[in-house]
Amino acid sequence: MGLELYMLGLVVQDMAKSLEFYRRLGLDIPEGSENRSHVEIKMGSGFTFFLDSNPAVWDPRFSRKDDPARREATGSYHSVLEFYLQTRTAVQAKYDELIAFGYQSHADPHETSFGMYFAFVNDPDGNTILLSGDL
Repeated sequence: MGLELYMLGLVVQDMAKSLEFYRRLGLDIPEGSENRSHVEIKMGSGFTFFLDSNPAVWDPRFSRKDDPARREATGSYHSVLEFYLQTRTAVQAKYDELIAFGYQSHADPHETSFGMYFAFVNDPDGNTILLSGDL
């Protein structure tokens, strides 16, 4: 079996407004989520959909398009496709493989403050792909 999409994340401006929309759409979102900057919604299939209003917590290079300090070289994005590779070694290997094929790095592999290992690569259309694994 091939690699499966693990999570889909949307970067949102206003968490409360976004949660209201997705609740009206029919997603089962826990009460009290409006006060959080990152909300994960597990689907029945095991897939996770998340909303995040502060991606700089897990991607230190992230800056919003309207940020006056944003440099052109710094990328931002509205969605993140996350593929869970389980281990740090697997993340590093897949990142190295993709970069060797000429795909652009969005952020080098790094440890997060919450026990994950992340690397970001842009697909040919500039969509941000998150490779994740446990430390």
